[in-house]
Amino acid sequence: MTTTASVVAFDQVSKTYGTVRAVDGLSLTLHPGETVALLGPNGAGKSTTLDLLLGLKQPDSGTVRVFGTGPREAIVAGRVGAMLQSGGLMDEVMVAELVRLACALHPKPYPANDVLARAGIAQIADRKVNKLSGGQAQRVRFALATAGDSDLIVLDEPTTGMDVTTRQAFWATMREQADQGRTVLFATHYLEEADAIADRVLVLHRGRLLADGTAAEIKAKAGARRISFDLRDSIDEAALRALPFLTHLDVSGHTVRIQSADADATVHALYGLGAYPRNLEVAGLGLEQAFVAITEAEEARTR
Repeated sequence: MTTTASVVAFDQVSKTYGTVRAVDGLSLTLHPGETVALLGPNGAGKSTTLDLLLGLKQPDSGTVRVFGTGPREAIVAGRVGAMLQSGGLMDEVMVAELVRLACALHPKPYPANDVLARAGIAQIADRKVNKLSGGQAQRVRFALATAGDSDLIVLDEPTTGMDVTTRQAFWATMREQADQGRTVLFATHYLEEADAIADRVLVLHRGRLLADGTAAEIKAKAGARRISFDLRDSIDEAALRALPFLTHLDVSGHTVRIQSADADATVHALYGLGAYPRNLEVAGLGLEQAFVAITEAEEARTR
């Protein structure tokens, strides 16, 4: 694994809290200019992974390198900007004062007024931090993370508390950052964001890397497709559950939604039941359904 050409390199990294292995032999590499989504169920190790990347925690084994050096060295050099869930903002301080402080501390700062404008908080610059809404506080955290010319931006659940319009504006700004050659790594529970924004998706499960690829590759890895249709006649759920390659069944009134590992075989068997499906649709899984399918399959395998 090359560390000098990579932005981030984890090599067999593990971190344990008591009997809980939060990160388990994790190896991954991030490259310049990538926008990477970090996904995983609660307890998958996402936050611990980000803490290790940022030098807030030390691995029990393995190595973490950021731009070929230790995480703290990269941060001191101003190469990393971070927006984390944990840690509060200073109360009784005005937004502009906090942003100016962040700019003053950065080795390669941007003008504070530019930072305020890019984060969409110029209109609340004179407001005290403890008087902000949740979405406004998130935008202030984003401003602090982008106060200077950093090569890697790390975001932990960045759009929590933002309304739809603000989220769209936020991601437009992040696309601009990526277009300028920066690497963006973000953890999110909004899988539609990962699908729309990320060049690459990492799926963590119990501290291990379960899947790594584009959103399309992650969907294909799930190996299932969605089938939906309407039935006018009464529905025999037992017969539907007996369809071949069925992985999930949902019946709502006369509407049936199925996930199948072999959609062609399932639809053929459906007609074999003498059913006459209307409005039949067959499509690939969305990223959310694929994520659930992959993690549930891993849970079943490790039970």
